[in-house]
Amino acid sequence: MHSTDPKLIWITLLVELGVAAAVASSLARSSHFKRLLLMRDRSRGSTLRLIAWICVPLMLGVWIRVRVPNFLAADLSFEAVSVMGLLLGPAWAMVGAVAMALPAVKHGEYLALPVNLLIAAIFGAFGRFAEEEDVWSFSPLIDLSIYRWVRRTVKHPHLDRQIFLLVLLMAAQFGTSVLSHFYPRRYFELYSKDWLVELAICACAPVVVGIPLKIWNAVRIEQKLEEQGRLLLEARLDALQRQINPHFLFNTLNSIASLVRSKPELAREMIVKLANILRMLLREREAFVPLGEELTFTDDYLDIEVVRFGDKLRVVKEIAEDTLEVAVPSMLLQPLIENSIKHGLEPRISGGTVTLRSRLERGRLVIEIEDDGVGVEPGGATAGPVSGLEREGSGIGMRNVRERMQVLYGESAQVEMVSRPGRGTKVRLVMPADGFEGRERVPELLR
Repeated sequence: MHSTDPKLIWITLLVELGVAAAVASSLARSSHFKRLLLMRDRSRGSTLRLIAWICVPLMLGVWIRVRVPNFLAADLSFEAVSVMGLLLGPAWAMVGAVAMALPAVKHGEYLALPVNLLIAAIFGAFGRFAEEEDVWSFSPLIDLSIYRWVRRTVKHPHLDRQIFLLVLLMAAQFGTSVLSHFYPRRYFELYSKDWLVELAICACAPVVVGIPLKIWNAVRIEQKLEEQGRLLLEARLDALQRQINPHFLFNTLNSIASLVRSKPELAREMIVKLANILRMLLREREAFVPLGEELTFTDDYLDIEVVRFGDKLRVVKEIAEDTLEVAVPSMLLQPLIENSIKHGLEPRISGGTVTLRSRLERGRLVIEIEDDGVGVEPGGATAGPVSGLEREGSGIGMRNVRERMQVLYGESAQVEMVSRPGRGTKVRLVMPADGFEGRERVPELLR
């Protein structure tokens, strides 16, 4: 549209924020919408239903803008198509773009259709290029996003996709705004000759796009926490069934009994460590704990195994001090260490060494558990990323670790296991160094 009264534009921008929040919140209350939004592998029908959920109320907004004079805030076509592009990709976003353009085209605004399709293509391509977490964690707080970018860039210079998305949204909004100035009867968008007002129009676009992403991401986080709770419970039960089994207890108690007379102090220490293990497994634990606390739990297990195996078992730790406060999923390392001892070193007559390493690489935490045991036997799986590479008997623990990492971090995490027959096995975990989507985003996880 042509230059409009600045007061009307300011009011319109404020109302747009409220409309975006109201629509996104209303949709988030629907269990059907949440199921469609968070579905990992949507069918064609599921995707079309999700598009309908998003488009129907916003198409009504376009129709209201066309029918009601000066009620401009109801039209969120640009933002809606951008969100669909980011979440669904270019092809499906174009379907939504066509739907969003129908009321405007019927009103004679024929450029609405090609512009919507172009927006769907641009932001759909960005959604495919960026990592999933870059899209979901996009913040409507522009100043906070810029502050985080500056802080991260100073420590680890790199291309920040969220800042790129912020600039892209503002640039696209400016382009559509200028287009509406030259073709006011063929395309609608807010426009002002006042540069300050025009800057506010462009800055409002990423905020309106960020609002539904923020609201829906909260729903997504809630679902992930529920899934994490289920997997954590399975991990505790698995630990009780496999690691603290009668065989383990029998051997440990036998070792304690043999030490009572000859080394009573060592026997007392083993009893305390065994009690610590049982207490940690049976109590409710936080979803995330500092790496230092997780290592303390594994130390008790390793100390008992060192006493049981004697000189046959050696433990080497190469833990970077700056990693000790990094948040990691609780009970993540013990199943992997148990696998190394039970399936890698125990079958070897001379025993061997378990090495634990941790370090930070480009803002990501890298943890390695390596043994020099028997490795994967010839005829088993070949070395490579974990996609079925699990030694016999170790599948449950490794599968649980991989599933928990996938649930918590998605594509941001890596779980790899490489084995050389007769020379040992190394498991490598890579995850964001700020815990689950950043301490600022989910601080209650770390309390």
